[in-house]
Amino acid sequence: MQRADIERIFEAFFEKYKKTEGDETAWSAYWTELTPAGKFEINLTKCPCGTIFKVFVDNKKVLELNGWDAFFEGMAAFGEAHPGLYDPDVFFADMEAMI
Repeated sequence: MQRADIERIFEAFFEKYKKTEGDETAWSAYWTELTPAGKFEINLTKCPCGTIFKVFVDNKKVLELNGWDAFFEGMAAFGEAHPGLYDPDVFFADMEAMI
């Protein structure tokens, strides 16, 4: 899946499902996939600090990435290090189906 498609899908998903973090200066939305390799989740948060991505494996935070460039770089390395856990084509196609 192309970068532009991933950004478009995640941003549309975020706008539809975002929830406030309490003070209405930070909003977040997350998507979870259950795979044979484990539970995988990405939380997208937008706040005054920017766009933050938190990546969880089996409910444990393993990455925090700031901005889209860091997201794509970090997730490419993550996918190589964790085969079978993160497949962007599947992950974002499933997310898009919920929009």
